[in-house]
Parts: sequence; structure tokens; C-alpha cells
Amino acid sequence: MAKEICDVVCVDEEKVERVQRQLADQNPLEVAKIFKALSDDTRIKIAYALSLEDKLCVCDVANIIGSSTATASYHLRLLKNMGLAKYSKEGKLVYYSLDDAHVKHLVQVAFIHQKEVVSIG
Repeated sequence: MAKEICDVVCVDEEKVERVQRQLADQNPLEVAKIFKALSDDTRIKIAYALSLEDKLCVCDVANIIGSSTATASYHLRLLKNMGLAKYSKEGKLVYYSLDDAHVKHLVQVAFIHQKEVVSIG
């Protein structure tokens, strides 16, 4: 089995400095929080369901994931607090949707990638 590290030290200072400058303008901790929120099995199921439908009520989400409405509501609220979902109240029903197209794309690409990784073996 080959080692997965370089056999010699060879640093491209120009690339390193360029990437470090660009990284300094970003907020990796906040991005990590997004992935942490989606790393939960229940929340990624909810996010995927919301990527398939424009909006779902809490009762629908609970049935999709096979949980109580309280559990679904808890996870939906967490997604909302992380800026990944939003809600609207229509009469006696509360509907959730993904916050924007970026979140939808992120979730869908993750599922596509996972299928490709499995098919590669």
C-alpha cells in the first residue's frame, strides 16, 4: 500500500500565499457549522425532502422521516436557525422550505456525489 504523503517536501510558495489570502477573506467556521447541521442523518433526510418539494408542512416532514411532529419540528427549527431553511405559517399549518437555491444545490450535489462514490466502489 502506497503512503498517502509526499516523499519529499516541495512547497509552491506562490500557490500557498494565494490560497492563504483567499482563505483569509472567508469564514470557514461558519461554513463548517452548515456541514455540521447537515451531518445529522435526520436533518439531511429533511433537507433532501425539502430539496424535492418547494415546501412541506411539519406533519408531512414527520411522516416522511418516520418521526413525531415534535422531533421533526425540532430538526426543522435547527435548520432554520442555521440559515438553511425558512418557514411560513398558513392558517393552522407551518410550512418549511429550504432557504435558497444554494442550499438546495448543496444538498442535491451531496446526494449525487454519494451515489457516484458508491458506484466507484
